[in-house]
Amino acid sequence: MIALVSARAAEHLDSDLPLLLEHLEDAEVAHWDDPSVDWSRFSAAVIRSTWDYHQRLDQFLDWAERVARLTRLVNPVDLIRSNVDKGYLVDLAERGVPVVPTRVAADADDVAALRAGGDLDGRVVVKPAIGAGSNGAARHVDDPDGAEQHARSLLSGGRVVVQPYVDGVDDRGETGLVILGGEFSHAFRKGAILSADRAWADDLYVVEDISARQATEDELAVGRQVAKLFPEAAYLRVDLLPGRDGPLVSEVEAIEPSLFLHVADGAAERAARVFASLGETPDEGHR
Repeated sequence: MIALVSARAAEHLDSDLPLLLEHLEDAEVAHWDDPSVDWSRFSAAVIRSTWDYHQRLDQFLDWAERVARLTRLVNPVDLIRSNVDKGYLVDLAERGVPVVPTRVAADADDVAALRAGGDLDGRVVVKPAIGAGSNGAARHVDDPDGAEQHARSLLSGGRVVVQPYVDGVDDRGETGLVILGGEFSHAFRKGAILSADRAWADDLYVVEDISARQATEDELAVGRQVAKLFPEAAYLRVDLLPGRDGPLVSEVEAIEPSLFLHVADGAAERAARVFASLGETPDEGHR
């Protein structure tokens, strides 16, 4: 039996779950925040829509560590820990991945340094380093005072990420690449969020404009480059913005990304095959 892990507040919002259950004979939904779940009875626990994890991160990471001792946790707990803080983008850039230029502020002195260095001028995005669903993220246009105030207000929750706003997203939108079992599965288009009016789904995430997309060769090349860096991942979502010189990684989501299985024929079946195989292969970490 495979657990598709959601949250009590999020299961009804996860459009991928019904598609996965349709193609998985031996699976059920379990909530990470349900203390009555016996995780040891599952051959694998595949994190899908734990979309409130950032609101109680310590509790979530403790849960992940505990479950990883009882069954195969997917994605692995070490990858989860490294992916919760968007500062990983700095590491990816150092490893040669084209990413949206990313600065990280850990305290008020760092924010002041960003202001002094001009990093808050022009069009910039300020967001929490630990967050999901665009919570706490905002675009500031020629308003360094507002950007600085926003950054300082986020410090109480942890580190802050500052990036230039990539203007091309307003016309082309984002491209999301879904990687399943190390192989490209499908792509989708996400409309610009931070420059538009936003609606919220149960205060968990911004409602997104999603449609099918044919990824370009340049986008696929970046996706393959990223996938090779995370061979342990059963799934990844690589979100790309249209930079002037080519696609730029805005996020690599390895914890609980929507996979938007409905936008591509066969995507749900591909995901189900990958997840089913996890329950068939022994995990030496806990067996």
